[in-house]
Amino acid sequence: MRHPVLVAAAFLIAALLVSPHLGILFAWADGPSPVWVQLLETVLPRYTGATLALCAMVLVGVLLIGVPGAYVVTSFEFPGRSIFRWALILPLAMPAYVVAYAYTDFLQHPGPVQTLLRAVTGWGARDYWFPNIRSLPGAGLVFSLVLYPYVYMLARTAFIAEAVTMTSVARTLGRTRFGTFISVALPIARPAIFGGAMLALMEVLADFGTVAHFGVQTFTTGIYRAWFSLGDRLAAAQLATVLLAIVIVVLLVERHERGRRRYDASRPSAERRRAALDGWRALVAFLICAVPVTLGFLLPLAILLHLAFSAETQSMARYLAAARTSFTLAGIAAILCVAAALTLSYAERLVPGPATRLAGRITLLGYATPGAIIAVGLLIPMTSLDGALNRIMQASFGYTPGLILTGSIVALLFGYLVRFMAVALNTVDANLIKVTPSIDAAARTLGAGAGRTLLSVHVPMIRPALVTAALIVFVDVLKELPATLIMRPFNVETLATFAHRLASDERLAEAAIPSIAIVAVGLLPVILLSRAIGRQA
Repeated sequence: MRHPVLVAAAFLIAALLVSPHLGILFAWADGPSPVWVQLLETVLPRYTGATLALCAMVLVGVLLIGVPGAYVVTSFEFPGRSIFRWALILPLAMPAYVVAYAYTDFLQHPGPVQTLLRAVTGWGARDYWFPNIRSLPGAGLVFSLVLYPYVYMLARTAFIAEAVTMTSVARTLGRTRFGTFISVALPIARPAIFGGAMLALMEVLADFGTVAHFGVQTFTTGIYRAWFSLGDRLAAAQLATVLLAIVIVVLLVERHERGRRRYDASRPSAERRRAALDGWRALVAFLICAVPVTLGFLLPLAILLHLAFSAETQSMARYLAAARTSFTLAGIAAILCVAAALTLSYAERLVPGPATRLAGRITLLGYATPGAIIAVGLLIPMTSLDGALNRIMQASFGYTPGLILTGSIVALLFGYLVRFMAVALNTVDANLIKVTPSIDAAARTLGAGAGRTLLSVHVPMIRPALVTAALIVFVDVLKELPATLIMRPFNVETLATFAHRLASDERLAEAAIPSIAIVAVGLLPVILLSRAIGRQA
């Protein structure tokens, strides 16, 4: 075999990345846990019903927001269109749990909305009914406002790619713009739209912070409760298998729909002539775009800023310590993910074949898997390994080193690697494939081996892609909450866990400060994406 060391390293990385899923499945080796039986008879139907209902609400919400927004910015000219085409993705910078904290303060009984309502009407607390944002419908609304950009981006790409075809069909059939949208645009873009909706659903299934803050009992809150409140790790793992099965179904559906996307790029999309709108039609188009941007980004950000400036905060040392920990963990995780992605991608380049291709593709499962599942799947075997290491050290040297893996950041970094490796791999793959094989041949002619060629030739050529991959992983790690909550060692506080703890204690004003820091960093990849959209026609 050529390059055995590189291939062995790629297979080792792939094996490590799939280990949490195997750990979850092995939880059934000794049969169901007694707590699992209790959960099955009591709360499991509730978890299932709430999870499916939440997914249904979000599915409807992201479609109703994302698809019309994508269509109006690609089909019509109206005031603000050039801004909205990239501004519509801004809510991606907002973690759903951060938006949940903001709207909780804004809409709760002592919040500004209800306070103003009572001041204007003279009503007392018992004189009116106000919808409770901390509910299942409230969670569905928050997720829809934050996750619709997945649908918007993919639908917009589909509408642009088929722009000329749709216009010609509309002329031929003599249909109105609305008729063209229903009979031509939607069927063409349906696979892309559906794929974006499935991505949004995977984010919903992975969430913990939002549903926990709103008191919605889903699978992720159930896993956390079984682990910490009931103290049964086996039951948590067995509960995680149910969620993993749902995630795999969603992932397979998304992959199937992705395979059906076919765009006609034979003519440039810039040839499309957008219809100019005026009067009430322009106002409707403006509102279709302005409302989600306002509710999904501008208003939550304004609420957080107001809370941050009005809060009676403690010493900034605690916030700075959480920020320092977050940046350190995210930086190390970004380096690990990019290095592992480079190894897998380079192995497939030098030794192409089904085995190396599978080693790379297997990382996609980690990104689709909720952080709570990865945490449970890692901690159970790593706890056993910690115990075995301590027994060996005690027998050999009379010394027990303690929890080397689970008591340090090792397990947490491992979880981040499993969760976000696919993000780095997709970026590295897409750019490494652009480097022509003739460059490798020229390097070999000059006597450079595979390792030297990678470090001296390929890495400098794709350095911008590596930086982009590291940045995306950095931001994702910074926002990750469920895996961090479960796997972090004692006294390790990140911005996400700090904000969650403060919000759980109803200290929403103090939670605004770390939340704003998360949003500020989250804007970086969104800005890059916005620039890319701005360059499109």
